[in-house]
Amino acid sequence: MNTKTLVRSLVHSKYIDLFGVILILGTCIVRDFHGTYYQNGEMTFGIPISDLWPQIKNGAIPLGLWSIIGAIFSVLSARLIGKQNNVGNMIGVATSASSGTIDYLFGNHSAIITYPISLFLNSFSVFRWNNGVTVRKRDRHYYLIAFIGMILGFALVYLGAYLFGGKTDHAFLIVVSLTFGISLGANFANAFKYEETWLSWAIYNVIQLIKNIMLVNIANVAKYIFYLLNSVVTLADWKLNGDVDKSL
Repeated sequence: MNTKTLVRSLVHSKYIDLFGVILILGTCIVRDFHGTYYQNGEMTFGIPISDLWPQIKNGAIPLGLWSIIGAIFSVLSARLIGKQNNVGNMIGVATSASSGTIDYLFGNHSAIITYPISLFLNSFSVFRWNNGVTVRKRDRHYYLIAFIGMILGFALVYLGAYLFGGKTDHAFLIVVSLTFGISLGANFANAFKYEETWLSWAIYNVIQLIKNIMLVNIANVAKYIFYLLNSVVTLADWKLNGDVDKSL
């Protein structure tokens, strides 16, 4: 099997889809992340799954389970987008809303103004792909998109921290700004199917690992390790093989 065939088979493999889901579930169960709850502005950890309903009845949000479910759908979204299936972008709309809420509860209060933009860009990708778009190589517009995304990322994250509080130490804000800025550029580039969309996501995933370790969001740590490997393979596939033949 040559390299072109290998990377395409990896991107389109249902077994790797399943592996991504199992990886997240396994990691979260081992770390007892499903026992994480949010109530009255505070986190509680290690609550048994048997106490799920009593906790909910008392007004607690099962943030651990919510994060796990969101992470699973995010993985499926990324895999489907890599397969050039527009359903992945549709799932991305929902996961953007979910991820924004989770990030806010974990202390990133700037999420209240940053994630609606991601939600819009995911919706824009659905529209663009639905109307037909082919894989394209980078041009000067790609670099402009990446630059504007980074500027907006820093501006909006720091503005959100100033307006809404939450975690405001500079190390945290810089990491959040970098990830958001890169994601803005990557999401917009995805709408136009730039090959380098996946290079942007590879860089994004490295930084997200750092951010989610800081947030102690174990579900997302597992997710972004998988994402990093997936983005590298998908970048190779889009560069070597281009568009998927829809007639097959």
